[in-house]
Amino acid sequence: MAGHSKFANIKHRKEKQDSKRGKVFTKLGREIAVAVKAGGSDLDSNSRLRDVVAKAKAANMSNDTIDRSIKKAAGELDSVNYEDVTYEGYGPNGIAVIVQALTDNRTRTVANVRYAFTKGGGNMGTSGSVAFQFDHVGQIAVEAADGVDEDALMMVALDAGARDFAAHEEGFEIITDPTDFSAVREAIEAEGFPILSAEITMLPKTTAKLDDSEDIKKMNKILDFLEEDDDVQDVYHNWEM
Repeated sequence: MAGHSKFANIKHRKEKQDSKRGKVFTKLGREIAVAVKAGGSDLDSNSRLRDVVAKAKAANMSNDTIDRSIKKAAGELDSVNYEDVTYEGYGPNGIAVIVQALTDNRTRTVANVRYAFTKGGGNMGTSGSVAFQFDHVGQIAVEAADGVDEDALMMVALDAGARDFAAHEEGFEIITDPTDFSAVREAIEAEGFPILSAEITMLPKTTAKLDDSEDIKKMNKILDFLEEDDDVQDVYHNWEM
């Protein structure tokens, strides 16, 4: 399988989410707002909204909070004006970084992203400067819980259109093309398999290590600054943590 295992970082990411749950929910609320504006508030007809709701549930956002976010977005369609922006750059020792944001103020967002790179000894690049080092895919992680049949899960995923399946000690990882992501996720969900996470993501084709302790500190500083920014939705990198 190209890239690295979802389970390599899932515990680390969950701990960070648990400690910053309010900020995570704020970002998910923004994603819900954008999805509602793009396709309406009906889950049955808006696949993008269904995907965001699944992502919110995986982050332990309650159904009531999700419903309120959808209703709020539906009632404020004229005032919601977020746009997708992507920035690329380099961390210490040439680590490739992609930053995806939802913003209502590009000037503010680019300044904050540039500041994060600068504080960590990195620098921003031009569009396309590092994107070629990543694959744009759908990625679904399923827990290796009691009663989960690997063969059954694999057949459900592949029949629904998944392009790759891998078993790890901690669970199972399914890779899809972005266009097939919703269908595969929904098929797995319909069969009752315990989904840990499901998202459209960027997987590095190869990873790089940082051996110097100062470089590691700098890279963590970049990631911390970016994750603190409300405009930043996702950060992808090829650092083998």
